[in-house]
Amino acid sequence: QVQLVESGGGLVQAGGSLRLSCAASGTIFKINAMGWYRQALGKQRELVAGITRDRSTNYADSVKGRFTITIDNAKNTMYLQMNSLKLEDTAVYYCNLDGGVRPRGLGNYWGQGTQVTVSS
Repeated sequence: QVQLVESGGGLVQAGGSLRLSCAASGTIFKINAMGWYRQALGKQRELVAGITRDRSTNYADSVKGRFTITIDNAKNTMYLQMNSLKLEDTAVYYCNLDGGVRPRGLGNYWGQGTQVTVSS
């Protein structure tokens, strides 16, 4: 079964940095779009950063200039570098792939989420 597995979350002080990783258990053969979403307690899930197959990126206004999304094709892994973290960045972060992963094929894939907690 194809999975997306996030890692890199944890507890960090405000102003600190974390790098999240999202690794696919199979081989990604097509990317329509990939993205990082987050869901804070009591709030709806929101798109934090997205990247398309031509590698164009978009960011939520709240993270522009602080977060960077990248993909390493060789490692089948997507990253989210988060700098200058703020208390309001505290949430569960999920990765998403709209594309194709062998052996399962085309689909929309989600990871299980990783907790990011920013303390004062």
